[in-house]
Amino acid sequence: MTRKRKWAYAVSAIAIALMMTPNMAWAQDTAPAEEEEIVVTATLRESSIQDVPFSVNAQTQEDIERSGATSLEDIGRNVAGMSVQNLGPGQSQVSLRGVSAGQIVRDQPGVKEQVGVYLDDSVISLSLFTPDIDLFDLNRVETLRGPQGTLFGSGSVGGTIRYITNGANSSDFEGMIEGNVNSVTDGGIGGHLKGMINIPLVEDVLGLRVVAYHTEYAGFIDALREGGGRTEDVNDGTRSGFRASLSITPNSNLTITPRILYQHLEVNGFNRQERYNLFANPFTTTRPAVTFSEREQFLLLDEEFSDETFLADVSVNYDLGNTQLTSITSYLHRNILASRDASALTGSVSIDLGFPPAAALLPSNLRDTTEFSQFTQELRLASDTDSPFQWLVGAFYSDVERNYRQRLPTPGYDAYTDAPAPGGFGPGTSAAVANGFPANSPYNSDLPYDIRQWALFGEGSYDITDRFNVTIGARYYQFDEARDFISGGLFANGDNRHDETSSNGVTPRIIASYDLTPDIALNVQASQGFRLGGVNDPLNLPLCSVQDAAIFGGFQSYEDETSWNYEAGVKVTRSRYTFNAAAYYNEISDLQVTLDAGSCSSRISFNVPDAHASGVEVEFGWEPIDGLQLSFAGGFVEAEFDSTVTTGLGAVIGGIQKGNRLASVPEYQAAATAAYYWPINFGEGMEAFLAGSVQHVGSRYTQPSDQVPGAGNFASGLPFGGASGAEITALNLELDAYTLLNLSAGIQNDEWGVTLFLNNATDENANLSFDRERGGRARLAFATNQPRTLGLTVRRAF
Repeated sequence: MTRKRKWAYAVSAIAIALMMTPNMAWAQDTAPAEEEEIVVTATLRESSIQDVPFSVNAQTQEDIERSGATSLEDIGRNVAGMSVQNLGPGQSQVSLRGVSAGQIVRDQPGVKEQVGVYLDDSVISLSLFTPDIDLFDLNRVETLRGPQGTLFGSGSVGGTIRYITNGANSSDFEGMIEGNVNSVTDGGIGGHLKGMINIPLVEDVLGLRVVAYHTEYAGFIDALREGGGRTEDVNDGTRSGFRASLSITPNSNLTITPRILYQHLEVNGFNRQERYNLFANPFTTTRPAVTFSEREQFLLLDEEFSDETFLADVSVNYDLGNTQLTSITSYLHRNILASRDASALTGSVSIDLGFPPAAALLPSNLRDTTEFSQFTQELRLASDTDSPFQWLVGAFYSDVERNYRQRLPTPGYDAYTDAPAPGGFGPGTSAAVANGFPANSPYNSDLPYDIRQWALFGEGSYDITDRFNVTIGARYYQFDEARDFISGGLFANGDNRHDETSSNGVTPRIIASYDLTPDIALNVQASQGFRLGGVNDPLNLPLCSVQDAAIFGGFQSYEDETSWNYEAGVKVTRSRYTFNAAAYYNEISDLQVTLDAGSCSSRISFNVPDAHASGVEVEFGWEPIDGLQLSFAGGFVEAEFDSTVTTGLGAVIGGIQKGNRLASVPEYQAAATAAYYWPINFGEGMEAFLAGSVQHVGSRYTQPSDQVPGAGNFASGLPFGGASGAEITALNLELDAYTLLNLSAGIQNDEWGVTLFLNNATDENANLSFDRERGGRARLAFATNQPRTLGLTVRRAF
């Protein structure tokens, strides 16, 4: 793409804003409504969101309460340029501005995140498992779009998301309690109870804030069972936790804020609606033929996902006069279990091995466990003067231990393995291939990781004039990763290997901002972000076809991914409205793309030399008359490969072809909201409100290979249950666009709030991502959204 085309996006954004601004002047009146200023810390300093010289969105506590958002996915629909791939609670994957590698699944622990996630200043990012933090009593959620490598480091190649909590204060006693009950169409009953209390223990010196919550998730997926049974609402679950923080101010110069967070998430199944299962499909004759309806799946075994999270951190701020010293020390520990019914997967391998049908029907449970511990330390010094020159320097260190394990307990399997040929491999085979792992588990692996990283960073800004400011910054990073891979069982290679990788680099940023008028600010920037590389796991060669082993066996290590972001934006602030727009071009080098390795039941990551993501995003808020609040957030992104990756014979691998779309990225995404508030005579300061939102998400692909012609035609190749295996299951792998309508009404004042809401009012059944087990030979399914939900929320503040 030429430089002229790159900057055409920047010019278009500014032109749009300047054309719209004069035409909107009529929205002001002689008695403008008072608009509350939103303060963010996107530059690690407090500033108005309209003064930040790059693209930032902030969903405040009021926004969260008004929209009824309960997850990051809910928030993402109202943020231009943000898309969330839903793989179930605690497993969502976020992309910003089209920088996406496609679906990353649970058994790729070496893959790093593309969007950094923080709780205040503590890093809580974890690839594959974006933290599902409860949103109660948050001050705001900040979304920093575009690479943030200078201040926020690795994993922020697409941007950064920051959960900002309400801190403890030592001056005022306050509290809040919130209760909710909701009913899901053709599903269960859910609800939550949440509370917050803030206690000034020693006035102006010591304050305590405690938040506690418990949520019951309503299930809405039904499981068909062997023998014709049915279990309803198998994906119900719970989330419970608390946050407790202290604010210690021994003198006017020093503030110490220790905090702990604990959260336990547990769901009893996955939001998977199946289209084909080896054991349940329209093609069987000796077994009952099954055609799935919406929100149905087939299970031999119950499933489970659990995530236990503990965070302890302490922030210290010390005023040195003209300089602020900040220290953030944190320790994060997570225990994660993804327990899946892998009976169809194991059964499909058994058929390939020539085992009898009884072996294929053995219940088989794939248990993925992750134990994650992370220590981080960051030190910052920042200027605090009225000088036109402001600066910030810092150092960062992290030490991560991540232990990932897989087990496939399948009671009775060794008896079939050790049976004489034909039909088995002979006595003693299961013990010979176990490599020290348990019996009756045909696949096992242990992957301990040790990842260390340190960095130095700095940023300085200078007011060249009262209107013109320039900011320059850079980050140097050094990264080292060591990993062991040990595997055993009939389906494994019997690996005992050790791999190491390391990298270092510098990521710069330069920003220029200019106040065209007191109401209109223009900005341009060039910034770089990075995502650390890693090492792929060996293929499960006993499960691979010869062709798949030849194609995918050569991808071992993969390099750091980097992205240069060229951006121009405009921010308009008037008494009745704000209008922010940005145009950008992301030039991505060594994009880490994830693909299924065909029939191998393995996934691999590799680098695509060149790709880009370019687009325009717009966010607009307007109060044309007192009480009526309108907003719009939307964007267009073109995210495509600029390189083609081929096999040694010249065949394109997995849709990685120049001009093809990057996965999981909608070209269009938009959300519009409207709310009207008016006073009522029902208690002091009481007002009523009506609100609605429409959220549209364009079509996407789960993986790049899904856009290859014919990719949606699946044949298992497995004769089973009277089916020949040659039958075709035809699916549209382009995930259709969908639109959600949410409605709410209620009454509220500073102390009380009662809200009646109807989410997904049209009961849209959306396909959010595509799930294929063993390349589609065992199972084909789509993750889906929650059906129409009617609920009532009551809130009391004191």
